[in-house]
Amino acid sequence: MLSCMLRSACALGVISLLSTPVQAASIESQIQPLAQSSLLLDIAPAGDTLVSVGERGHVLVLDGDEWQQVETPVNSLLTKLFFLNDKLGWAVGHDATILHTQDGGQSWQKQMQSKELEKPFLDVLFFNDKEGVAIGAYGLFYRSLDSGQTWTEEFHSELLFEEDVDYLNDLKSQDEQLYLDERAYLLPHFNRILPLSDGRLLLLGELGMVAVSSDKGKTFDALDFVYDGSMFNAIELGDRIYLMGLRGHLFSTDSELSEFTQIELPVSATVNGATQTRDGNVWFVGNAGMVLKMSPDGEISELEKRQGESLVSIIQDKDGRVWLSGTSGVVQLQGE
Repeated sequence: MLSCMLRSACALGVISLLSTPVQAASIESQIQPLAQSSLLLDIAPAGDTLVSVGERGHVLVLDGDEWQQVETPVNSLLTKLFFLNDKLGWAVGHDATILHTQDGGQSWQKQMQSKELEKPFLDVLFFNDKEGVAIGAYGLFYRSLDSGQTWTEEFHSELLFEEDVDYLNDLKSQDEQLYLDERAYLLPHFNRILPLSDGRLLLLGELGMVAVSSDKGKTFDALDFVYDGSMFNAIELGDRIYLMGLRGHLFSTDSELSEFTQIELPVSATVNGATQTRDGNVWFVGNAGMVLKMSPDGEISELEKRQGESLVSIIQDKDGRVWLSGTSGVVQLQGE
């Protein structure tokens, strides 16, 4: 049970944001006048517009200069978005919730929800209009082959610690139910699944888990990573991939994912998200209101912190504006 022994209480980084108390799921979210300033955990492009998701099932769509909230069929905390094109998108979140839109985020249908699982989905990715995966806490991994109409659970035992494999094998021969109960919580949290330009998938998670797949996530190879803390996100920029995580840890690697170089940051806050803007700058955001800019020549500078905030996502819209989301909602980055 090595993974359970090593696991902290997940009270740091993005996981601490996801543990924010929220109302239990009910029939549908309610339109709230202050939704734009509520906890919003992701922003994603849907064609020429942007969509953001967060607490109580809130979904907001950027309409010109204004963010407009739309109704959803849940009020569970939503954690992540993915749009395949300007129309088809999915959102995932707590209570094992998966939502689907066919009109660019204007309306949403519930495809899955299970409060009994007591696990949140933390990311979602579709390869085409039929095939997709959703991942989350304690190795939560579901796959759909029919646009999300049905979802099938997968268990990726290849990502277990060797000690946990032996432990589960012993349990299975003694007590099948106990084996299933223990198995459900032995894998690390899967925080982010990222498609790489060569068709591979990069999976990031708790306890320094970095894994790669060449078969759409049917199997993964765990990499010998240089850090044993949680990793929350990654961004591919040309021939370099940047991985970001707990306590200001930022690493750079080439497309082979063979060697990882740590990049020293001027702060030690957890790094949650990144984007590259049209001018070639790369922006990183994180806890403690952290906003960093990396110039095309690799120089990193810190913007004035947004005091009292934790920032999770950053993106540039079609008009060149840069938007941030986090504990204070979605706001435009000033002074960039």
